[in-house]
Amino acid sequence: MELKDTIRAIENYPKEGIVFRDITTLLKDKDAFKKAVDEMAAKIDKDVDKIIGVEARGFIFGAALAYKLNKGFVPARKPGKLPYDKLIESYKLEYGEDSIEIHKDAILPGEKIVIIDDLLATGGTSKACIDLVKRLKGEVSSVIFLIELVDLNGREALKGTRVESIIKY
Repeated sequence: MELKDTIRAIENYPKEGIVFRDITTLLKDKDAFKKAVDEMAAKIDKDVDKIIGVEARGFIFGAALAYKLNKGFVPARKPGKLPYDKLIESYKLEYGEDSIEIHKDAILPGEKIVIIDDLLATGGTSKACIDLVKRLKGEVSSVIFLIELVDLNGREALKGTRVESIIKY
């Protein structure tokens, strides 16, 4: 099975000229979902302590990977969603700015962290997560994506960090 074949392409969404890679078709296929999680798990160093899942689709894969590998799970959320003391990191978008947050006690100094998300585009969200881990004195082992949009050069924003992806467009 080719995982790429289980992802639906939606033309001109959310705006003209964009091809949206819809992973809901992969997620509903139990064999494809299992294969995606297994392939992502194979790229994770065994000595990591925790997995960060980036809101929202990174939660799906991050939680599954944390369970599979018996690691702790940390949600990285959009502003205003976490109830406790948190750190916030802003990042630029092509049309503005956004932010991501994690709890201040989510990562202990010296812990090795893997960041998981469904898609690498420009890399802004993942870079913000890397910066949050560093502010908490954690170590980012790698950043792993289901999909990478190669033409958007997201790896450039993540220089100095190991980046892995399962499917490339």
